[in-house]
Amino acid sequence: MSGLLKSSIGRKVAMALSGLFLVVFLTQHFVINLLSVFSEETHNTVSHFMGTNPLVQFGLQPVLIFGVFFHFIMGIKLELQNRKSRPVKYVSYNGGANATWMSRNMIYTGLVVLAFLGLHFYDFFIPELIHKYAENHTAEVGDATRYYAETIHKFEQPWRVGIYVVSFVLLMLHLLHGFQSSFQSVGFNNKYSKALKGFTTAWAIIIPLGFIFIAVYHHFNQLPH
Repeated sequence: MSGLLKSSIGRKVAMALSGLFLVVFLTQHFVINLLSVFSEETHNTVSHFMGTNPLVQFGLQPVLIFGVFFHFIMGIKLELQNRKSRPVKYVSYNGGANATWMSRNMIYTGLVVLAFLGLHFYDFFIPELIHKYAENHTAEVGDATRYYAETIHKFEQPWRVGIYVVSFVLLMLHLLHGFQSSFQSVGFNNKYSKALKGFTTAWAIIIPLGFIFIAVYHHFNQLPH
């Protein structure tokens, strides 16, 4: 495995597979958050299940955290490797002639998304760990109904909503290239490729816009009427 990750192709495949895994998580995360728009009770029920289920907490959650850091570490290594292989910088370079803006700036959009994940961990993941394991509140009456209030509370401040909006726009740009190219990296190239490109493009736009809608909706829904 370590030998495979030393090659450029191996790293691309590993980053692609980890990226596809994160796409699945992002979809699941979006569905749960979208429930907060339509039903406070359902959002609380599903969030409580995810937050207390041992398989999720001690099985899937560590894998997810590893997948996030693994994906970005592979991306940074590939970017450094690509720059090292091009030691000569031309005086005039028209990058857009051979690649889209998204593909040429994946490292930058990725780093911003990584920084946003740090904020998201600070907002939700770390307080959840403190609540459950440091303060040991999980057995309290009403604990299963706290998730909705905690979620919308994060969207009270306009500056925080603004950070979320900008971050998800950059996530969209990152996914517009990354999602579809992940399938190319693992060798998916057949008669369904055109349809797959349409699907990945639509998904890369709809999911980030959906997250933006959730943040903006909860912000304005809390304003005095």
